[in-house]
Amino acid sequence: MNRSHGAFGAEAARTSAAAVRARIGDASPVCAIILGSGLGGLAAKIAGAVRVPYAEIPGFPSVTVAGHDGALIAGALSERRVLCLAGRFHMYEGHDAAVAGFPVRVLHALGAPVLFVSNAAGGVRRTFNSGDLMVIADHINLMFRNPLVGRVEPGDERFPDMSAPYDPALRALLHDVARSAGIPLTDGVYAGSLGPAYETPAEVRMLERLGVDATGMSTVPEVVVARAIGMRVAGVTLISNQAAGLSPVPLSHADVVEAGRAAAAAFEALVEGFVARL
Repeated sequence: MNRSHGAFGAEAARTSAAAVRARIGDASPVCAIILGSGLGGLAAKIAGAVRVPYAEIPGFPSVTVAGHDGALIAGALSERRVLCLAGRFHMYEGHDAAVAGFPVRVLHALGAPVLFVSNAAGGVRRTFNSGDLMVIADHINLMFRNPLVGRVEPGDERFPDMSAPYDPALRALLHDVARSAGIPLTDGVYAGSLGPAYETPAEVRMLERLGVDATGMSTVPEVVVARAIGMRVAGVTLISNQAAGLSPVPLSHADVVEAGRAAAAAFEALVEGFVARL
């Protein structure tokens, strides 16, 4: 049996959601948020937070990456009901694409109509600096894996339209919020690669020629699943560093986490404003 079904399909997501709902109650969220490396500080802004560790959610593996807490948090952000995933499952940890996308199925089963994804990524665009924020306008799947491979799950679109994977109206809302708050923000294309090694300088030059603005190791499977089940998606990338070959400084995950801390205030203000106006 394909691992995208059974253990990580629509029925399993409903089972996981029922276990979470028993802990957090029935209030429907306006948005579900996935926090990337170094961006977990937003979770502390959630009022009346109920925290459910991933170890206590059926079907959720353990989180092994520094900067990812490993908990689903329910509560209020900007006085709106939200769900938040502090940590995600990466394919470079050995997970199938279906596993990487499984939490999105659970968030949808809990009633979230909008998915907000965030990540930390290397800046391929040469004008980017560490700490910049980029609205994801589109992505390129260089993981060469798709979480929808196999039998169609109940409720999934067999061939989801990916002509606008990141909702144009939600992108416009992010820019409106940023202008009001004085937060510099730009659109860009995100490339998701398998990892876990960072890209080589030659690979970064290739990405630049392909029209990529930032490159990371997550997000794409989540967005593909979200679109297949009908969720609207918005996404923001934190530029944690210049990609390999664009800076003389060696790349490290510690720098990624530190860049998240440095950009925390702007990122949190952007997300709070976005949720308030949904």
